[in-house]
Amino acid sequence: MDITQTEQLVVSALEDIKAKDILVIDSSRLSALFERVVIATGDSNRQTRSLAHHVADKAREAGLEVIGIEGEGTGEWVLVDLGSIVIHIMQPAVRSHYNLEELWSATPTRPSRPGSAAARAA
Repeated sequence: MDITQTEQLVVSALEDIKAKDILVIDSSRLSALFERVVIATGDSNRQTRSLAHHVADKAREAGLEVIGIEGEGTGEWVLVDLGSIVIHIMQPAVRSHYNLEELWSATPTRPSRPGSAAARAA
């Protein structure tokens, strides 16, 4: 299964259980560890856990290896590692706080402050 098919499988599995604000980020230029980061929101601990298990089950059914699932204890932020794709399923407050979209974007969304190292390098 190629990366596009795997990405579609993950998004479809998230949509099955009503994940919100699904975002797929091509991280292939930013990290050699994986090609995509998928971020989705679940409304409760129960939903984030269910979303993670559903994605893992669908991946296994398609013959993919699920390397691991982390964060099930609290359910506020559950990570599913499929090797080429890492899925972050977060509750709204946690997603807002950590702002992974900005972390994994290829270009920074916040301007650098005058006098900062980034501004001096520009």
